[in-house]
This record gives sequence, structure tokens and C-alpha cells, in this order.
Amino acid sequence: MATADFYFQQLELGPMQNFIYLIGDPQTREAAVVDPGWEVPSILAAAGRDGYRLTAAFVTHHHFDHVQGLAEVLEAADVPIYVHRDDAPLLDVSRSSLRPMAGGETVSVGNFQVTLIHTPGHTPGSQCLLVEGRLLSGDTLFVRACGRCDLPGSDPAKLYESLDKKLRPLDDATILCPGHHYAEAPTSALKEEKRANPFLRAGTMQEFLRLVGYP
Repeated sequence: MATADFYFQQLELGPMQNFIYLIGDPQTREAAVVDPGWEVPSILAAAGRDGYRLTAAFVTHHHFDHVQGLAEVLEAADVPIYVHRDDAPLLDVSRSSLRPMAGGETVSVGNFQVTLIHTPGHTPGSQCLLVEGRLLSGDTLFVRACGRCDLPGSDPAKLYESLDKKLRPLDDATILCPGHHYAEAPTSALKEEKRANPFLRAGTMQEFLRLVGYP
């Protein structure tokens, strides 16, 4: 979706139902790519077709299906890569391109501000992006589900805290834009997730751990 006020494209690319995002400023024609894991030529073509130039890249976490296109992006555009500092060492790109973040910062894309929210659990350095009423959640929160927390480096207790303390308090009108197309709908209002997503509804750590299969 692209509007007169804010440029937003949700691209489903690759064999793992990944959502890759383009966000930008229609006035300056600057755009950022979020999680370029697959089919970089298609991403660049979409931005170019819409008249945008890439000025930044964001990474929600270090897993290969979200980052393996970074080097190809850098070949096309020498852009800074904003990644949480805990996942930054695991990216196979030039250190000079990385901008390790702590969480809580805002980054400009044109005249718009992207707020970075550190949401550990799926990986130590998972982060979500909040911009213009949209939450780009990577693999932290999906429509009616949450990210896996049984992988190396994951932590179910931290994931619960991220959902409960960082994401649940966000405005009900926020639109959830996940990292994969795992549900029928590609996006969801956070109000609906608070109502219908059992992982976001979990009222205690114990309930959440039971839902994700921990004793």
C-alpha cells in the first residue's frame, strides 16, 4: 500500500512466505528496506518502479531468511543497516555498514521517524519497527501466533516479556505487519491480536510457557 502521506509496500518473496517491506517518504522519495532475505532484484525493481531510492536497511533479527540479501542490497546502494547490537555480530556484511542499536532509538527515513523496539526472545537481538501506526514485527509476533522460542539463542521467558511489556501496551489501532505470511490475513489490527492471539493474551509467564510447549 502506498498513500500520499507514507510509502508502504509489503512484498511476499521467497520459499518461506517471508514478508519484506519497503517504507518511505513520498516527498523526498527516500525509502528503506526491511528484512531483505530473498529476491533482491524484485525488491529493487519495486522501489525503482515506484520512484524511490534506497537510503537505509533495517533488520528485525539475524536469521538467514531475513538477511541473506543484505550484501546484494549493499552492492546496489551503499546504505546503513540498522540492527540490534546483540544480533549485529551474526551478520555477514561489512562492519562499516552496520549501525548497531540498543533499542528505543528513532531513525529517520525521509521526514518519517522509525522507532526501534528491542524485543528479545526469538533471538537476543530481535527488534520491531514502529512507524506511522504500523508495527513491523519480524518473527516476534505474527497474526494469531508468535515467533519460535525453541531455537539456538531463543528464550521463551524473554519473548513473553517482550510481548507483555513492549507490544501489548501499544495502541489498539496499530497495524501488525509480521515477518511471514503464516495466517489467512497478511496484517491485523493490534486490537484484534490482543483479543484473539493466545500468545499475546497470555496473562502470566506460566500460561505463555504452556502455550509454547514448555513445562
